[in-house]
Amino acid sequence: MFRSFFLNKKWFLWSWGGGLFLLLSLLVQVTITVKINEWYKGFYDLLQKPTENDISMFWDKIIEFAYLAMPYVILATITAYFTRLYAFRWREAMTFDYIPIWSSGRVKVEGSAQRLQEDTMRFAKIVESLGLQVVRAIMTLIAFTPILWSLSSKVEIDLLKNIPGSLVWVAFATSVGSLIISWFVGIKLPGLEYNNQKVEAKFRKELVYGEDDRDTYAKPDTIFELFTGIKFNYHRLFLHYGYFDIWVNIYDQFMVIVPYLVMAPGLFTGAITLGFVIQVSNAFARVHSSFSLFTQNWTTITELRSIYKRLNEFETAIGYKKIA
Repeated sequence: MFRSFFLNKKWFLWSWGGGLFLLLSLLVQVTITVKINEWYKGFYDLLQKPTENDISMFWDKIIEFAYLAMPYVILATITAYFTRLYAFRWREAMTFDYIPIWSSGRVKVEGSAQRLQEDTMRFAKIVESLGLQVVRAIMTLIAFTPILWSLSSKVEIDLLKNIPGSLVWVAFATSVGSLIISWFVGIKLPGLEYNNQKVEAKFRKELVYGEDDRDTYAKPDTIFELFTGIKFNYHRLFLHYGYFDIWVNIYDQFMVIVPYLVMAPGLFTGAITLGFVIQVSNAFARVHSSFSLFTQNWTTITELRSIYKRLNEFETAIGYKKIA
């Protein structure tokens, strides 16, 4: 899976050169978000006292934001296009690394077509996407943790005000707690996703055979039996995703108000300004989002685990690992 792209001379420029470009792009984007976070304070402080400021100052702030936002939008658009291309090249490398070994062997692997055509693309796309998110999260933590740490000095709540970097610890604690709960709530999802791909593969195989031999394959009784298996597994999958969605939605909505709950006492006593609260809220959201990366992508990680298991079985069956 990884060797075919990252350890193959043919794809060296794409795998490593493309990866370096994506890393540099993320670095620039994170740097711009730090600048935008600083902009929040001045802008909302301006809005808090409109009668004491001139309208020209408002437009100056808007122009300042445009100078920050436009490069970010352009770079993010280019990066999004390149990441799709990058994932497809990875899929191409995997496919043409597998096919010669698969076609020369005599071992029949159930759902080979799906694994070669669909699983390779999904694997490359998900790993590339999650990998970039992990790197972005690390960069964001490096950039925003010191900011949030220093902003924590203005917390007025008795329980937290004497703790250095209290907002950082709140973001970390809630993220770790959510990850533990997510693991328990979604513990059955990986197995259900794997079973789902197996029953879908059997159904697809029957239909493909039926295109060439309708007298033997794709008979109504067989189709009904296979689809019943699909329906049963999907109902179980939807039920468990329902439990998980309830938990994630409650958690996401609660975390929106956490920084305001922490900073509200200081705002109403006049110790801090509205712009400061917005700056804290944005910095907290960035840090917390980075800490909560795996919680936010739990369903995607679940899907990736099932795809990895299928491709790993495929590699073992065709003897790919022995050739390595």
